[in-house]
Amino acid sequence: MEHINLVETFSEFKEFKNIDRETMMRIIEDIFRHMLTKRFGTDENFDIIVNIDKGDLEIWRNREIVDDGEVEDENLQIGLSEAIKIEPDFETGEEVSEEMKLGDFGRREILTIRQNLTSKIQEYEKDNVFNIYKDKIGEIVSGEVYQVWKKEILILDDDFIELLLPKSEQIPSDFYRKGDNIRAVVSKVEIRNSSPIIILSRTSPILLERLFEAEVPEVYDGLITIKNIVRVPGERAKISVESYDDRIDPVGACVGMKGSRIHGIVRELKNENIDVINYTANPSLYISRALSPAKITSIKIDEDNKRAEVFMKPDQVSLAIGKGGFNIKLAGKLTGYEIDVYRDTDSGSEDVDIQEFTDEIDQWIIDELKTIGCDTAKSVLEISTEDLVSRTDLEIETINEVVRILKAEFE
Repeated sequence: MEHINLVETFSEFKEFKNIDRETMMRIIEDIFRHMLTKRFGTDENFDIIVNIDKGDLEIWRNREIVDDGEVEDENLQIGLSEAIKIEPDFETGEEVSEEMKLGDFGRREILTIRQNLTSKIQEYEKDNVFNIYKDKIGEIVSGEVYQVWKKEILILDDDFIELLLPKSEQIPSDFYRKGDNIRAVVSKVEIRNSSPIIILSRTSPILLERLFEAEVPEVYDGLITIKNIVRVPGERAKISVESYDDRIDPVGACVGMKGSRIHGIVRELKNENIDVINYTANPSLYISRALSPAKITSIKIDEDNKRAEVFMKPDQVSLAIGKGGFNIKLAGKLTGYEIDVYRDTDSGSEDVDIQEFTDEIDQWIIDELKTIGCDTAKSVLEISTEDLVSRTDLEIETINEVVRILKAEFE
């Protein structure tokens, strides 16, 4: 064999797709130079030629020709009588290049080389994967679901790099099977047991920001600035935007004609309800906008304690609170204020629809009261507790609690 054949060794590394040709050649050369230095004390007089395509490697040793009997270092020098066996025309003082054969290396050395090569390539790929994804933190990546487990999903990207999407980072309504495509934002990259672990997230506000950048050119170009984003993943999100160009309506640009831009984002986030509002430095106006779609009548701001008392018509209270309390919760996070909502009852004779108390009274109780014709707060209070108990299927404790809540409305 005229050269060291490494076809079998190279074929073992075909799965390492993240190592470029030049890097692979450098790693192989470094491994052999280390071996040569260990064996001969130096590698400076060796030329190494790596051919990745053919899967072979050539090692040429260069030595100076000296007169017979004057060889002091057999690695650096060769006697004239030995040199002319290689080429009859050689003379003293010239340099001879001689290719090393596979047989020149011991079986143990070849085994060590293969082991070192495997180790170095694996180490390089781990470092390379870590560095690639460390620079992608905060970016959206896509991949194919490879395995679904109880606590996390294993995803493979286009280069077959393993990514993890923990259950805690999934939207509650997310459901994936093997082979499904998935998009998520890179949340963090860490090293565990000497291996890189890439964690993805679909619940991070950054995902929503990146989706807006992808769908709204004005956001991507910086003409519209996203000031803040808050989310209850899969349920509701609020995003405040601002434009420094008066000619651009930031909310209109983000929503798009007939919702064309925001619809794609909503679908990606499993029909998450997204409110886009204009940012303002005026806290009263900002809070008013954040409570949309509810309309407020007045507001009192406590700057020291970062609290806001918001007053609105009774029929707007349930809108302000929202399903599950998400609307008021997100409005508080978006603006940075603790928001308290009060029904505006300036007129003492004003009655309130009983349906407006769903945030305090269970719906099934309200439905029971409606069956006996009590559609408003005062219509309930006009009936004695005993009559309410006898006319409905409600317990007296429940009736007393309802009465307490309704009376508080008019106090």
